[in-house]
Amino acid sequence: MPQSAYELALAEHFSTFHALAALQPQVEQVAGVLADALRSGGKVMLCGNGGSASDSQHIAAELTGRFVKDRAPLAGLALTTDTSALTSIGNDYDFGAVFERQVRGLGRAGDCLIGLSTSGNSENVIRAVEAAHALGITTIGLLGRDGGRLAALCRHAVVVPSNTTARIQEAHIFVGHLWCQLIEQRLGVGQ
Repeated sequence: MPQSAYELALAEHFSTFHALAALQPQVEQVAGVLADALRSGGKVMLCGNGGSASDSQHIAAELTGRFVKDRAPLAGLALTTDTSALTSIGNDYDFGAVFERQVRGLGRAGDCLIGLSTSGNSENVIRAVEAAHALGITTIGLLGRDGGRLAALCRHAVVVPSNTTARIQEAHIFVGHLWCQLIEQRLGVGQ
């Protein structure tokens, strides 16, 4: 008997998450990089498109609000939320510049930029990463498929081994949550 759409999606989800075990070293290394930046007074900026924009906002909210522990806010900033900046930059320049110009205006050496892209080829995320490099900002890619162009451009790349956008995004939020948990542990914050 053929499997239902539900059963197929669940099986694909389990397969993707099983493959995440191989990413443990990169995920833990990036958590340390993020914790070090925050400890030193830097901030974590995030950007992405569509579902990745939502995931950027989600992760930033876990940092500035709280993840599990009651603690002081941590500096997380989603570059996807300021509609005036996004629309003015998109209108006056082009959509490819919407994150790049924010990175150039808000970013400083010692910060981190997390670029989320399920394909690894989002032009506006690529341009943000390139701008971050020029400013001495540590770049992190949270990617999918084969990592695309961003895998080679980012200092650290976590590539979810799936070709299905929905499964990649499910894994991205898992990784983002784990980063928040590990940051809290490494900073020794919260009650």
